[in-house]
Amino acid sequence: MLLLPLIAAAGLLCGCSGGYSFTGASIPPGAKTISVKTFPNYAPTVNPQLSQKLSDDLRNMFSSQTSLNIANSDGDLQIEGEITGYSTRASSLSSNDEVAMNRLTITIQVRFVNTLNEEANFNQSFSRYKDYNASRDFSSVENALVEEIVQELCEDVFNKAVVNW
Repeated sequence: MLLLPLIAAAGLLCGCSGGYSFTGASIPPGAKTISVKTFPNYAPTVNPQLSQKLSDDLRNMFSSQTSLNIANSDGDLQIEGEITGYSTRASSLSSNDEVAMNRLTITIQVRFVNTLNEEANFNQSFSRYKDYNASRDFSSVENALVEEIVQELCEDVFNKAVVNW
């Protein structure tokens, strides 16, 4: 007896048009593809792996969390941009005025085009950072910091592009 309402609810969810997914993404009706161009790195300091990592992680996020297919170019939804900042600086001092924490900040500029709805287009800068103990050598923590920051940047872009909360 309890199974019938569950089946009906599942049928309603599957029958809805508009491209809702359980991730909260709202894909416009008719959108089948997304293209994500590789982000060139124009930051004054360049991490050689960052461009490919960011671009691949964005593609993977849209591929795994939506029903969109990845297109090489001219998708129904299009993302392009560039890495504009990659910097480390002191973020806090200890009680004896020595640097206690450093901060890695990554900034990207993103242009999103929705060919099915111009009002959804945007051109926006996104920036995220992570602090790390200044006693640690940057090269020993850099990969982990980049991984975390890129994940957050991808979530920011994904949410801005297809999550209509």
